[in-house]
Amino acid sequence: MERKPRPLIDLLLSIVIPSIILMKFSDADELGASGALVVALAFPVGLGLYELMRFRNTNYIALLGLISVLLTGGIGLLQLDAQWLAVKEAAIPALLGVAVLISARLGYPVIRLLLYNPKILDTERISTILRARGQEAVFENRLLSATYLLGATFFFSAVMNYLLASWIVVSPAGSAAFNEELGRLTLISYPVIAIPSMLMMLGIFYILWRNLHRLTGLALEEIMAPLLVDNQK
Repeated sequence: MERKPRPLIDLLLSIVIPSIILMKFSDADELGASGALVVALAFPVGLGLYELMRFRNTNYIALLGLISVLLTGGIGLLQLDAQWLAVKEAAIPALLGVAVLISARLGYPVIRLLLYNPKILDTERISTILRARGQEAVFENRLLSATYLLGATFFFSAVMNYLLASWIVVSPAGSAAFNEELGRLTLISYPVIAIPSMLMMLGIFYILWRNLHRLTGLALEEIMAPLLVDNQK
């Protein structure tokens, strides 16, 4: 089963509701620091488990998100040094960036899975025209360059995550102040990190499309997968 986009629900369950709980219900006369942390993280954990059970064959992003949330909970409940939160925030995108670069070095650019795949682009038609024009090798180099740009977006996210977490979360883990700062970090990281990263991804897609247009002569609607074009009509 394919996952249908539902950005508002994802935003509420993963960011807004947990942040409100952490910032408003962490005092001793409310849920307490540990209780608020558990309740707040239950929302993204529940969402992650639901998506893994329903889309377990395809949704690796949900798995990474679930691991990240569980690590955050472990840092808070075990009352580890708050600096570990900054390390955790940076570690996952940094590892993804390394994986992207390794895929490029091995000759299997991960950009093929994310952007240049039959669900998004009419790859069969594109490959036929590239082959007829003798532009396959040129396009492979363009895919390699796009993969390096994708890796750069992950490293950008890693650096920004570390700096933001180090700047905002300074109180001891397990305290109400730690929860409030964690909630603030969750809210701020979306416009400061997530949105710029998405814009970078759109920029990479635009560069890929421009290269395809130059090499094949196809317009955007001719490059897109037939199913996507039909859904837009």
